[in-house]
Amino acid sequence: MNLFRESTAGLNRRQWLLGLAVSCSGMPLAAQALASWPQKPIQLIVPWPAGGGTDLSIRILAEEAGARLGQAVVVLNRPGAAGTMVAPLLKAAAPDGYTIGQLPLPVLRHALMNKVSWDPLADLSPILQVSSTTFGLLVPASSPWQKVQDLLDWARQNPGALMLGSTGMGSTPHLAMEELLGALQISYTHVPFKGTTDQMLALASGTIMAGMNSTGFAPWIDNGKLRLLAVFSEQRSARWPQVPTMKELGFGQAVYNSPWGLVAPSGTPAAVLAALHEAFKAAMFTPRHLAELQRYDQDASYLDPAGYKQTLQQTWQRERKLLQRMKLLAEPA
Repeated sequence: MNLFRESTAGLNRRQWLLGLAVSCSGMPLAAQALASWPQKPIQLIVPWPAGGGTDLSIRILAEEAGARLGQAVVVLNRPGAAGTMVAPLLKAAAPDGYTIGQLPLPVLRHALMNKVSWDPLADLSPILQVSSTTFGLLVPASSPWQKVQDLLDWARQNPGALMLGSTGMGSTPHLAMEELLGALQISYTHVPFKGTTDQMLALASGTIMAGMNSTGFAPWIDNGKLRLLAVFSEQRSARWPQVPTMKELGFGQAVYNSPWGLVAPSGTPAAVLAALHEAFKAAMFTPRHLAELQRYDQDASYLDPAGYKQTLQQTWQRERKLLQRMKLLAEPA
């Protein structure tokens, strides 16, 4: 009964927002056509395989938002290309509010590293920023390496032999390790994976020797299959307080948190974007979603559309400088 009243209240407020658009847009017929939105389920593209920490938390976020929108929000997993498949899929989608997506940081990075047919700033409309990610350096529980320095010493003595996995070319784990090991002049073999689950399986089985990933690795630590050597956060994790940060180990530049949010195709009506923002903001702060974020050592990092847009623009410039320093920028056309 409470859920019904909450959903009804959300619908009434959304109708008010859409009604305001009717009076302010100067296009009453077009705005009136929006007043019945949404009339069908909304698709939310998640560019990672099912089962990872980000996927699981987004599914709860989608359920909570759907209850407020009066229509289901259906998660579509489209993994591959280091989480960048969402951008071309959203560019090709109709800007009607029925297709939205999760925007991970590698989308911006991929567009800087490669010649692509889409622009993450021009082709996507921010809805809100949701969270950020804790990254860690892991080894199998059976590994002889008990600390980061053990791994680095071995890798230095065995050039190119370290097989280290990430969630794909151009992903935050990939570039973080490239920057760290490159600065130490340590060569290694990079092994890219489509997502967390397949990477963790390979790491736990010993197929690879080490891996960097987001805290979708938490269950693997909890069940004793993996060992966490360090985290790439500004401060130690409350969940693993005994694990040092890379920064305190002397790697001052090794701080990465990769914030992410939700976006829609450019051209999506402002009133629809406002309704999506309202529903997902409310969903973000439900106890159920906050508890799920906590499972993966994440916090809610809310930004409204304007703040999120500004952050994306700043991130674009910062990533450009990083990639230029690493000589990974795409060559001009």
